[in-house]
Amino acid sequence: MTDFLSKAGPLIYPLAACSLLACTITLERLWALRRRRVLPREIVEVVEAVRPDRDLILAIEVCRRNPGVFSNIMRQGLELTGEPWEVIRDAVSDVGRRETTVLQRHLVWLQTVAQAAPLLGLLGTVTGMIKLFGAISVAGLGDPQALSEGISEAILTTAAGLVIGIPTLVAYNLLSAKAESLVTEIETHASMLLQRLRHGHPVRVTQ
Repeated sequence: MTDFLSKAGPLIYPLAACSLLACTITLERLWALRRRRVLPREIVEVVEAVRPDRDLILAIEVCRRNPGVFSNIMRQGLELTGEPWEVIRDAVSDVGRRETTVLQRHLVWLQTVAQAAPLLGLLGTVTGMIKLFGAISVAGLGDPQALSEGISEAILTTAAGLVIGIPTLVAYNLLSAKAESLVTEIETHASMLLQRLRHGHPVRVTQ
């Protein structure tokens, strides 16, 4: 490992940091974006069963005891039952915009690593070539050891940048798609709740 680090040059260290960051964020997002965590079945069932004229207090209490992106959005609509429908709609939309950003948290860093790692590898290629030509200018073409240092740095940093960047890009795309899918599902549930509140017989909930 020490030999590899010495041959790869100083840019291998920021590349290693990129790799660690990408792995950490990927694992954290895989845990955070589990469907049963974002859309707990018990909350979904309660929200789907609730009507303006019954079960409101129970539904609100269930959402309050299980805070999260989905339950917070649903609770906002349920607590405003009895208000004009436009007020409920706007309040749910505002909370939804704030809450759903949580699902995309840290993904920008994955995108950054996916773009930066290959560029760092390219920079390593450039510095390796500079080192190579510097060795040629000093020792000529007769010193294989001096030449191999620049070539090793160029090849290893390029390879490391691609090895880090490609999986990170794949992870970013998959996690972004997962987050968007969950947001769409939350929006569907919110829309259905709003329709029930609009066409029901609303009563003001006493907290």
